[in-house]
Amino acid sequence: MPAPPPRTSWGGERGREEYGAARCARAARPCDGRMPRMDTLMTDVAALLAEVACETILPVYQHIEANPQEVTPGEWVTSADFAAEAALIPRLQALLPDSVCVAEEASKDDPRVLERLGNTGRVWLIDPLDGTSSFAQGKQPFRSMLALMHDGQAVASWIHDPISGSMAIAERGSGAWLDGAPIRVPDFTSASDGLRGSVLRRFLSEDVRARADAAVHRLGAEVPASMCAGSDYVALAQGPVDYVLYWRTLPWDHIPGALFLTEAGGVVRRLDGHAYAARTHAQKGLLAARSEEVWALARAELLPPLI
Repeated sequence: MPAPPPRTSWGGERGREEYGAARCARAARPCDGRMPRMDTLMTDVAALLAEVACETILPVYQHIEANPQEVTPGEWVTSADFAAEAALIPRLQALLPDSVCVAEEASKDDPRVLERLGNTGRVWLIDPLDGTSSFAQGKQPFRSMLALMHDGQAVASWIHDPISGSMAIAERGSGAWLDGAPIRVPDFTSASDGLRGSVLRRFLSEDVRARADAAVHRLGAEVPASMCAGSDYVALAQGPVDYVLYWRTLPWDHIPGALFLTEAGGVVRRLDGHAYAARTHAQKGLLAARSEEVWALARAELLPPLI
């Protein structure tokens, strides 16, 4: 366990209220209806996500009250994970009374919760705090993420940065927005200058890790893994990162970002080229890239040939 995070200058109850209020005001700005084609539900959920972050995440960030615990090597949980999830579930179900929730911490307590991913109807997929290992050490990045699924398919997603207030939103078939403005992945012209990408090695098998280690520098520059999928997917859509290779593919980590990136023009696929879906979360390997060309180049270099 790391040393307890330092107390910030926002000490005490009054200080934390001011800290949360300042961030909440900034977070609310993208949710003011400026997003074209977004209906009331989309903006209501964005506002709710920012509100819950201000209530449950920001007040304990860099405070001992976060109570970080390493539940397994490299896997962390904090009081903010539980508090944010507990706040989101009833409010999301109030927005859609016929919906059910699949939330990260509840799923750890009862794996049968994952069976709801196969439900017909509407399912909320909740990652209350993505990047908990950073949060637990008083560092960034970390995000809060949601996806709304209908009949097993993601139809909307939200990725919120509690610190900056930035909000990434996607609606299937309508596009992606970042802070109220439409976003498209920048055009990819050539790989002649090399690619910038990340490989999350922690869960890789030895043979795949060895191949990736040798190949990543042939592709170009390696970007240190952020350990926050929500941050990765937004970076892929903006352009500073060209690809990210994941091995573990839990649905709350990847469904929100996968919809955002694909609606922005990027590519997210299993290593055999098939689409990523929540029901296939037990499978290993997922490659996200800014374009078809980048996906194919990274797949060919980083991983063994398909049989």
